[in-house]
Amino acid sequence: MDHWRLTYSGFDPAAEGVREALCTLANGYLATRGAAAESHADGTHYPGTYVAGCYDRLTSTVGGHEVENEDIVNVPNWLPFTFRADGGDWLGGGGNFVEEDERELDMRSGVLIRTGVVRDRGGRRTRFEQRRLVSMDSPHVVALRTVIVPQNWTGTLTVRSGLDGRVVNAGVARYRGLDRTHLRPAGSGRHSPGLMWLRSRTVSSGIDIALAARTTVTQGPAPTVTWPDSPDGLIQQDLEVEARASRGVTVEKVVAIHTSRDTAISDCLTEALENVSLAEGFDELSHRHHAAWGRLWWASSVDIGNEEDQRLLNLHQFHLLQTLSPHTADLDVGVPARGLHGEAYRGHVFWDELFVFPFLTTRFPETARALLRYRWRRLPQARAAAHAAGHRGAMFPWQSGSDGREEAQRLHVNPRSKRWIPDNSHLQRHVNIAIAHNVWQHYQVTGETSFLVDFGAELLLETARLLASLASLDTDLGRYVIRGVMGPDEYHDGYPDRDTAGVDDNAYTNVMTVWVLRRALDTLAALPGRGRAELLEQLEVAPEELDRFEDICTRMRVPFHDGVISQFAGYESLAELDWPGYRKTYGDIRRLDRILEAEGDSCNRYKASKQADVLMLFFLLPAEELAELLEDLGYPYDPGLIPRTVDYYMARTCHGSTLSSVVHSWVVARTDRHASWEFFLDALRCDFDDVQGGTTSEGIHLGSMAGTVDLLTRCYTGLVARNESLQLSPLVPAELDGLSFTLRYRGHWGMRLDFFDERVGIEMPDDRAPPVTVELKGQKVRVSAGRTCALPSAPGQTDT
Repeated sequence: MDHWRLTYSGFDPAAEGVREALCTLANGYLATRGAAAESHADGTHYPGTYVAGCYDRLTSTVGGHEVENEDIVNVPNWLPFTFRADGGDWLGGGGNFVEEDERELDMRSGVLIRTGVVRDRGGRRTRFEQRRLVSMDSPHVVALRTVIVPQNWTGTLTVRSGLDGRVVNAGVARYRGLDRTHLRPAGSGRHSPGLMWLRSRTVSSGIDIALAARTTVTQGPAPTVTWPDSPDGLIQQDLEVEARASRGVTVEKVVAIHTSRDTAISDCLTEALENVSLAEGFDELSHRHHAAWGRLWWASSVDIGNEEDQRLLNLHQFHLLQTLSPHTADLDVGVPARGLHGEAYRGHVFWDELFVFPFLTTRFPETARALLRYRWRRLPQARAAAHAAGHRGAMFPWQSGSDGREEAQRLHVNPRSKRWIPDNSHLQRHVNIAIAHNVWQHYQVTGETSFLVDFGAELLLETARLLASLASLDTDLGRYVIRGVMGPDEYHDGYPDRDTAGVDDNAYTNVMTVWVLRRALDTLAALPGRGRAELLEQLEVAPEELDRFEDICTRMRVPFHDGVISQFAGYESLAELDWPGYRKTYGDIRRLDRILEAEGDSCNRYKASKQADVLMLFFLLPAEELAELLEDLGYPYDPGLIPRTVDYYMARTCHGSTLSSVVHSWVVARTDRHASWEFFLDALRCDFDDVQGGTTSEGIHLGSMAGTVDLLTRCYTGLVARNESLQLSPLVPAELDGLSFTLRYRGHWGMRLDFFDERVGIEMPDDRAPPVTVELKGQKVRVSAGRTCALPSAPGQTDT
């Protein structure tokens, strides 16, 4: 099978949601799910379209609870397109039998191709081929080209094209009891004989959304155009053509989509009408679209040789590039955890960006910087949240949407028990850690002090101040402690014998707080003297506050038990779970929290984790850096600490998050290569196989997809940008036939790394950037622009 193509044959209602999500086309500005153009939201199909950053807030009353939610909006559907043969049944309506139906996603060129044969009740058979694109060249333009060939009939072919603003947010079953009508009609009409338009407005955020469509017959007899009566919020156009058997009729539908959030426009409807009027035909649009995709793949492709694994890896990169493209750099948006592929998590921004930024920073640093600006622009809201909680700095929300307020719910319903239970996920302060880590890594890869001066230093320092403010000195212990938080393991949100929420001294939070404080001090040291002074003055940072940073970095508490790092203080006193018994009773126990709550029990009583928590330390920090950090805190470190801790928590994790396989693959990569590869394959197939049973149809898992690329390009190569050099320590799995990829580093566009035959090949682009220092297992070499270098994996002769 072509590793650039994803093909589905036939129609499987149970799999349709997953297929639609995986066949989503997007360009960073907007996305459209891979639903058939003639389909409606009917419980099987869900033709959603989403514009990045377009949110709306509604309040619902459910079960006596008033619930407020902000959702990414399912905007008006631009797809509606159907046809009928000589007055027969409409495609997609009753009375049709689709004898052949095949969907093919061409990932290299970003086109969705559908072919089929439909037979109506009159026995008329019609073949059609439909190509769809969401332009990567012109981000507001989408297009559909349909070739319709009568096979056994001659007569009137009627094509119906429409724009439908009557859509609601109905893509997630568990949200359907809430108010889901985010759009109000704001008019529709004809602009010229071939153009129609539709305008809608979001209910509370007041965002105007305008669509303008041009539908034309580009091959075949001239059509007769009529305008059927349509209800408010829908506009349709019929084109009638005298068709003949075996002769194709080609119809093109080109649509422009704009919102009032767009920049450099006077009015979104005026812009949409002008844009669609000036848009080229499908062939020209497709040519430019393909060229744009070619540039993206040149900058980011990862080659591994194995055909099937390569196809899934390409699928992951394809959806990364679609969700966060260079067009994203012009927008005020964050990293949506479920992409722009559905409505799960309401389109919110979580800590998943921690897993996405390594890919972006080393390929598209401008996009990564724009996403960091999303956080920086919301510093006022984060500072206000910190102040309200009695802290300094900026307390970023666990779930972020339009304006940066906390969007995490305080109550949620367990679908097993139907009971409403407290949701304490807002206590995950480690989202600050993720933001700080992304800032620092961006600086390490780009080497741009101007980024720090511009806004990076302010963002990192304010996250650090919040983490330091969370820490208090326990005089009995003689150490700083952080109480009442949640770590990455969301199954533990408190103690079984306490009424208050949160756990104390979550090891990941505590250790990474020290790491962030160190990086904040390093960042201040890296700033030019005037820039440092201005920042400290602007933020009113007194010398005593920085002294406190230093003190915390030597006296933070890290809990231990039984020779391993404790997930949090008191973890050792929790009960062991009957893992075999629960697996025998329930089979899939990924959602152990729901299972136990339905039994009247709680995960808080057990040594049972949803996903990696302590092990996140080994995911983010090289062993030598963790050892140095612990020793500076006064804790003994021995080489067996990491493998002991990994084994301990591996046996107590149910992998209820798609991110878990990524982290576990990483942390065992140096000790159990086979297990690491198996975890990698789990992550690679997570969405393709919908391993969580229905979640992929609601939106892909962007962090997990990015994590698979990161495993190949950083974990298995040991690639680290640190101390002004690019460090490598490859241990490529035997299952890979080879590994090659391109990255951007320190101003070099298109630095190529090849790992093969126990050697590492480095090819530098012919540009004007300064030489790069590469370190590999004790070898150090400076490689200049336009040069190539081959390094053996073991110390020895270097060929340049």
